[in-house]
Amino acid sequence: MRTDQPQTIYLSEYQVPAYLVDQIDLRFELFEDGARVHSTLTMRRNPESGAPGQRLELDGDSLILESVALDGQTLIPDAYEEADGKLVIADVPGQFELSVVTWIEPQNNTRLEGLYKSSGMFCTQCEAEGFRCITYYPDRPDVMARFRTRIEADRQSYPVLLSNGNPVEQGELENGRHFVTWEDPFPKPAYLFALVAGDLTEKRDSFTTCSGREIDLRMYVEPRNAEKCDFAMDALKRSMRWDEEVYGREYDLDIFMIVAVDDFNMGAMENKGLNIFNSSCVLASQDTATDATFQRIEAIVAHEYFHNWSGNRVTCRDWFQLSLKEGFTVFRDAQFSADVGSPTVKRIEDATLLRTAQFAEDAGPMAHPVRPASYMEIANFYTLTIYEKGEEVVRMIHNLLGPELFRKGSDLYFERHDGQAVTTDDFVKAMEDASGRDLSQFRLWYEQAGTPVLTVEDEHDAEQGIYRLIIRQTVPDTPGQTNKKPQHIPFAVGLLDEHGQVLPLALTADEHNAPTERVLEITGAEQVFEFHGIEEPPVPSLLRDFSAPVRVRYPYTREQLLFLMSHDTDGFNRWDAGQKLAIDVIESLVGEDDGKEIDPRLVGAYRTLLNDTSLDQALVAKMLQLPSENYLVELADEADVPSIHHARERVLQHLAVSLREELLACYQRHQQAGDYQLTPEAIAGRSLRNTALGWLLHIGDVEALALARSQFEQADNMTDRLGALRALVNSGFDKERTEALDAFYERFQNDPQVVEMWFSVQAASFKMGQLPHIRHLLEHDAFDWKNPNKVRSVVGAFAGQNLPAFHNPDGSGYGFLADVVRRLDDSNPQIAARLVTPLTRWKKFAPAYGRQMRTALESIRDKKGLSKDVYEVVYKSLAD
Repeated sequence: MRTDQPQTIYLSEYQVPAYLVDQIDLRFELFEDGARVHSTLTMRRNPESGAPGQRLELDGDSLILESVALDGQTLIPDAYEEADGKLVIADVPGQFELSVVTWIEPQNNTRLEGLYKSSGMFCTQCEAEGFRCITYYPDRPDVMARFRTRIEADRQSYPVLLSNGNPVEQGELENGRHFVTWEDPFPKPAYLFALVAGDLTEKRDSFTTCSGREIDLRMYVEPRNAEKCDFAMDALKRSMRWDEEVYGREYDLDIFMIVAVDDFNMGAMENKGLNIFNSSCVLASQDTATDATFQRIEAIVAHEYFHNWSGNRVTCRDWFQLSLKEGFTVFRDAQFSADVGSPTVKRIEDATLLRTAQFAEDAGPMAHPVRPASYMEIANFYTLTIYEKGEEVVRMIHNLLGPELFRKGSDLYFERHDGQAVTTDDFVKAMEDASGRDLSQFRLWYEQAGTPVLTVEDEHDAEQGIYRLIIRQTVPDTPGQTNKKPQHIPFAVGLLDEHGQVLPLALTADEHNAPTERVLEITGAEQVFEFHGIEEPPVPSLLRDFSAPVRVRYPYTREQLLFLMSHDTDGFNRWDAGQKLAIDVIESLVGEDDGKEIDPRLVGAYRTLLNDTSLDQALVAKMLQLPSENYLVELADEADVPSIHHARERVLQHLAVSLREELLACYQRHQQAGDYQLTPEAIAGRSLRNTALGWLLHIGDVEALALARSQFEQADNMTDRLGALRALVNSGFDKERTEALDAFYERFQNDPQVVEMWFSVQAASFKMGQLPHIRHLLEHDAFDWKNPNKVRSVVGAFAGQNLPAFHNPDGSGYGFLADVVRRLDDSNPQIAARLVTPLTRWKKFAPAYGRQMRTALESIRDKKGLSKDVYEVVYKSLAD
């Protein structure tokens, strides 16, 4: 157990950098046993800094320092100090040139921060604080410099040498080595630095910008992945065009590059002009990627490209402002995905992630505001709150201002702050100045943690024809924050009459041509809204399109939910009514004996969905998916996972048995006609077909078994092949399950991304993924402890998706996860810290489970030499 608590960093203690870097010249000598890094910094005292004296401090981590020179003069060791991750020079002039030479060992870098090797290639990951693992530098985002980078390596082993910006020089060196020099004309913080060196296949294309400039587009992948680049390249070009048309943002360099890397802690990284991607987030073909993978790749490619302006040209002043770039860019990629796909389905997917996982984060020990006030390890704050809730905060500004004023605000933001490192306040201020709106109270969304709760009551005055909504808001206490202020919440509502028609929402008796949807602005602890001309009690449609990241409590009856499922004109709320109805039925069965009747109206509602071919089939596909066990756990006060699992299984079994004929008809109706297509209609059809197949195999239907085997063997795409495999894995047909798994692996064993799907479909399955089998998967030849994707595909899927197996009453799942975290903490603390998450909510579960989860956390806490990444998560989770 560590006795030295890591240092806590506070936003309130922010100070501007004492010294600025105008230019950095880097020279990398790459070898098999390490890399020598020559760094020359052109520096000057920051005129805005009030720091006294001439003391210079630079950040460093795991570096071997070979030499230091100031203005060309080599310093003797007594002239500087190297300790506690700092290089300190006591006396420097107001302007100077500092040269530092360091030796590093990328081949031994299992943390995957800084410069490391993956599949034989050199690559970097410098966000958030990885550049200090390369050379000594003021490694903070508000120090922005122009980078010139020369890379030297063996030509045969590393023919491709890449860095940020534009290539300006290349040539041959002695002993079969060569070099390429890159120059980035735009100042950037060190976290955006990138380098790649390897034997890679190059795929080229081009894009003509709105001003007529020709941009050279390149993708670099391992030779075996050469045929899996086309979709990502097309997605990149769609993203570039969309950003020009919707935000007026044109690309600024002559070249844009993407590199696929197998070993990567994150999904992708927006390094200026040289995006580095986790292979699973960029490589795709019809035979190896599912529809969901294609959609995910398109969104991630767009996200990283959009960062060129919302993150690179305008970056964050400090890491507390991380959501400045991430929340805004997630909003932009969500807009893009909605435009190229189904807006309703996209909104459902985003809200599902938020309500299941981010709301849980808000209610847990690691709860923090969108702009945190403190942290121990910044890597722990790449969270759903920063990204997904941060996106919702930007979306709310869009809801309040409307699209035209929001675009005006974003234009002003980019114009005002181009080339600067700024704050969330600067972003909101630009929106205020462009729109004339006062967003002072709205800023609380950045400052207060927790998910606001809106309790809604209604009353109808038949005599006056007035319908009232009484809305009360509370923001729950979170660690370090109590007695919170009311927030500014855009709350979209509609009212439906008995025929399902939306009613005009007149706020006064003499208002004419009133809209049928209004965005109410909730600003107080309690507010009353009156709607006039409402002759009969309506059914309220609340929080339409999920207009704010809040919980809504309104006492809907099952009859009202059935009505909204059939009639609501808001697609999101139509889906949500179905979810609420299913949740109500499932929760009524938790802890009850199996003799309790399941409400027959649920079967009727799902039968109507399956038979109504006039409905948007993409929406139907989403409505047929029962609430996840994760979401049901989140809604419970003291979750008993086995009881929740059993109740949900009863409902699924009942629906599948009752709707067998409709499910078979749905499956046949959506059989693929013609070649595979990636259109919204085709995607919806495959989703419906595979949902129906999964339900039928769940009840052991022999006819469906034949359909699943045929689909698995004859599928011309991964969506259908994996859909059939998943249905077989989750069925009771043991022989067929084993045969399918063996055949799948035999076919795809040389494709790492597909093997990860194979791991995950087993680890996430309650039928198959019990702990002995999970341990067996960890011993498989294809599993690699050093690869984050492999670890996530087995351990992450087991602990995060296979809830009844992970929450085994004997506590074995908790002990297993604790063992994994302790093991990974020594090699990759970032991944270890993220894997701890399922244990951190121990207070959420029934006492018998919570006690064992806490014990597992304590066993991690007591590990000798625990990293600060894991320490912070465990320490906060165990705090009373």
